[in-house]
Amino acid sequence: MYYIDVKKLLLNKMRVCKFKHICLLMKILFLFTIMSIAGVNQVFPENDDPFLWLEEVHGEKAIQWVEETNGESLELLTKHPKYQDIFQKNLEIYNSSDRIPAPSIRGEFIYNLWQDADHVRGIWRRTTKESYLRGNPDWDILLDLDKMSEDDGVNWVFKGASGLFPDYSRFMVSLSRGGADAVIIREFDANNKSFVEGGFQLSEAKGGVSWLDENRLIVSSDFGEGSMTASGYPRQVRMWKRGYQVSDATVIFEGGTDDVSSFGYVINKAENQYAIIRRGITFYTSHYHVFKNEQVLKLDIPEDSDLVDILNGQLIINLKSDWKVSNKIYNQGALVSLDYADLLKGRHNIKLILEPDKNSSVISASATKNRLIVSTIRNVSSELHSFALKNGEWRATKVNAPEMGTISTGSVSGLSDEYFFWYQNFLTPSSLYFANAANNSVKQVQSLPDFFNADKYRVWQHEAKSADGTMIPYFIVGPEDIEYSGINPTLLYAYGGFEVSMLPSYSAITGNSWLEQGGVYVLANIRGGGEFGPQWHQSGLKENRQRVFDDFHAVAQDLIDKKITSPGHLGIQGGSNGGLLVGAAFTQRPDLYGAVVCQVPLLDMKRYHKLLAGASWVGEYGNPDIPEEWEFIKKYSPYHNLKRNQDYPEVFFTTSTRDDRVHPGHARKMVAKMKDMGYNVYYYENLEGGHAGASTNEQRAMTSALGFSFLLMKLSN
Repeated sequence: MYYIDVKKLLLNKMRVCKFKHICLLMKILFLFTIMSIAGVNQVFPENDDPFLWLEEVHGEKAIQWVEETNGESLELLTKHPKYQDIFQKNLEIYNSSDRIPAPSIRGEFIYNLWQDADHVRGIWRRTTKESYLRGNPDWDILLDLDKMSEDDGVNWVFKGASGLFPDYSRFMVSLSRGGADAVIIREFDANNKSFVEGGFQLSEAKGGVSWLDENRLIVSSDFGEGSMTASGYPRQVRMWKRGYQVSDATVIFEGGTDDVSSFGYVINKAENQYAIIRRGITFYTSHYHVFKNEQVLKLDIPEDSDLVDILNGQLIINLKSDWKVSNKIYNQGALVSLDYADLLKGRHNIKLILEPDKNSSVISASATKNRLIVSTIRNVSSELHSFALKNGEWRATKVNAPEMGTISTGSVSGLSDEYFFWYQNFLTPSSLYFANAANNSVKQVQSLPDFFNADKYRVWQHEAKSADGTMIPYFIVGPEDIEYSGINPTLLYAYGGFEVSMLPSYSAITGNSWLEQGGVYVLANIRGGGEFGPQWHQSGLKENRQRVFDDFHAVAQDLIDKKITSPGHLGIQGGSNGGLLVGAAFTQRPDLYGAVVCQVPLLDMKRYHKLLAGASWVGEYGNPDIPEEWEFIKKYSPYHNLKRNQDYPEVFFTTSTRDDRVHPGHARKMVAKMKDMGYNVYYYENLEGGHAGASTNEQRAMTSALGFSFLLMKLSN
């Protein structure tokens, strides 16, 4: 790859021989011609990147560019003949009263945040368990976000609430301006339905709080100079007493500036309270501590393990690598428990809960009062088990849950063995179940209606062989009578990072906007995810990142070989890390793809670690400031691998001005560079929405309609 600063070259040459400008100009024209023919990459040293100004999120020039570029794309996409119908149908789906209000168990009540046409920003509300389970519950509205937004002149987005155990009469409510990760946190009285005057309140920052008792909080926030890490997260954990300023709160723990973060939180159980401090050394390594008797004690567990929960005095962890203790090896991916009291004394009394095989992995685990509810997948199909410790051994009971789909644990009660779980697959709408682990009873609470006619479609699971011979599973959702003609408009979706598993799910939006428009949908389980345990993720880290892209290319090629589709009819879509995936895909193999939807993406991998939360992801991608690591990163960095005169598929980039996780500069600069090279690109930047890209149902309906209209425009016959 080459960098040529023509302006500097011109000035230097003119200084040497100012009378030979004609000859010089001819040489420069010749140089441009050679660059154009060769398709030389424009790789700019950081300070000479001509599009660096687009990283000024709210800069006047940058915002003007955003508005102009948005306008160009909206003018075209909103005029697509399908756009208005797709938008209206999607808005109906998002606002539908048939949606299931997601339950959150807090003490004696079920809490829920609800958004619809009348509550654009949402209402936070609660009802009794009995009312919720009988259907059509009597909701008591606690907080009206629309009214609050209007009164304050701020587009507030609800970001959760931490409640005071066990009665949950008080909450610390987190509110974001426009959907950003940074929040203000205010004390709220649930009985009086109002914020507490003179109560606990934190200024806007990335952070969080947890109640120790009615008058004390554990706080992780921005406390001023030196209190945040290079990744933009808290490095201090403090204990804050009522009546004092947060600046005077006692520092109980302090991590390093080069750490990812340090957060404190509380695990409340009927028999005990556990104040935990997690010091994130990297994205995948942590030191766990407990705050006990005014002391901070480090837990001797593997630094790459995840602390899942604490149940009846057992500390439950998920292993990400093999752990050898007293000549016994506990394998990577296993779920194990340790006696908490013994661990504080330096003893490792370990019990195996579950050890997945090469075809399965643990997806989640949550503790009720007496049971551990564990969701696993085998060959990307879910199972649900309940575990109890009896006579020194963990014993499993299989939960009577639907099969051949995706099960996800919902809210659990810490005061009983009751919990909720969800079930869905590509063609079966989401259903909510209420279960009691004490007697293994299961009851369906509610099921979504069919938002599209699923009888016309079926699901296949195939495998594609990647470049190194690894078999990569993927799902196809398409017409029952699909024609192997090579011209089916096909959308391939994947993520490929951070051990995030891509599981079958029901999407009314995809069903109506894509399947019902004649499209085929494909979900790929490429490496980098967690579908087959930690090893599946770790095999795509850092210098092995190309494997992730090779897996994606392999699935695309397999779809073409099977004549499901062809390059001109194959679209790809991904967001965040998935945006990096599709960015690398179209710059590496433009011959495979016909259209790209690239959402809230990482693209400039030379500067990603210097933008917002980017430094926290060095454990995933590597550090571009280290020459040996930049050597493998630069080979796939989409921003640095753009070339002139290539037959790239057209790309629709989306981002959000309020995204304070993945910087909108990634998408902005990529679009500007492609336009400068003469490529036709589409762009939409929502002024709010945060990393989710949208804050309201109307915004969600609009962005999805824009994306599907673009795909239909580029891929349909």
